[in-house]
Amino acid sequence: MNLQHKIPQATARRLPLYYRFLSNLHNQGKTRVSSKELSDAVKVDSATIRRDFSYFGALGKKGYGYNVDYLLEFFKTTLAHDEMTEVALVGVGNLGTALLNYNFSRNNNTKLAMAFDRSKQKAGTFIGGVPIYHIDDLEEKIGDVEVVILTVPASAAQEIADRIVQQGVKGIVNFTPARLTLPEDVRIHHIDLSVELQSFVYFLKNYPL
Repeated sequence: MNLQHKIPQATARRLPLYYRFLSNLHNQGKTRVSSKELSDAVKVDSATIRRDFSYFGALGKKGYGYNVDYLLEFFKTTLAHDEMTEVALVGVGNLGTALLNYNFSRNNNTKLAMAFDRSKQKAGTFIGGVPIYHIDDLEEKIGDVEVVILTVPASAAQEIADRIVQQGVKGIVNFTPARLTLPEDVRIHHIDLSVELQSFVYFLKNYPL
């Protein structure tokens, strides 16, 4: 299913949250779940959950709730959880190293397969079991990887982005503050931790619970 054209992006972003909670319920042996239980767990209101699920047809029954196993299999297929997506990381500094050690350990369909850095000392080593290559070897080693995480200095971000796009990369997760110029067919997701923190503090002070 092409989520980009079938459902709103906000709904698509919530699907992994639903999947993770349903996986936990399945592991606990639970067979049914209500929209309220889902709401309490993922911190999304019940009306939004019902609306999200309505995009996929009749997934539950009024008065019964949702069948955990059915929903789990449905979202597993929808999110392509049977397909492994290999990701490359560029920039093995403090943040890059932390991501390599974590390596999406709670996901079974995404893994960091390789990393690149300008340091010759890091090239040829492994972090979290992931091989580190010199940035000069990017074109040779990146292969068919379609998703790259950028944790390089902002001054180097555009140059690196241009190089990886030329290798057929279709998605970039940008942890740098640089705003990149990319072809229209390349999807980018910006994660600026300082901005996120500032936003969080603003809402904490101005919109108390």
